[in-house]
Amino acid sequence: MNIDNAKSQMRKGMLEYCVLLLLRQRPAYASDIIHRLKDADLLVVEGTLYPLLSRLKNDGLLSYEWQESTQGPPRKYYALTPEGNEFLEGLDTAWGEIANTVNILKG
Repeated sequence: MNIDNAKSQMRKGMLEYCVLLLLRQRPAYASDIIHRLKDADLLVVEGTLYPLLSRLKNDGLLSYEWQESTQGPPRKYYALTPEGNEFLEGLDTAWGEIANTVNILKG
């Protein structure tokens, strides 16, 4: 078994939750999300993030707004919708349950 593959699968499973956690703090554009995830030691590439953001928007969990930038073209800032906040609360509960289970099993 390849540990790197297992770690990659675990990160993929957490990515949606982590993105929503970041957007609960404040709206952000894709490059900022990637940078903030990298700062938290979760490496993500644009090719992974953009489809996720599109899916979350299509699911009604995110909205976006174009904002002018002083450093180039306008940027698409993503934010949680009320439905996104409610979904994230459910994920918070699920994460707590999963963490508790893992801690019990670890002894």
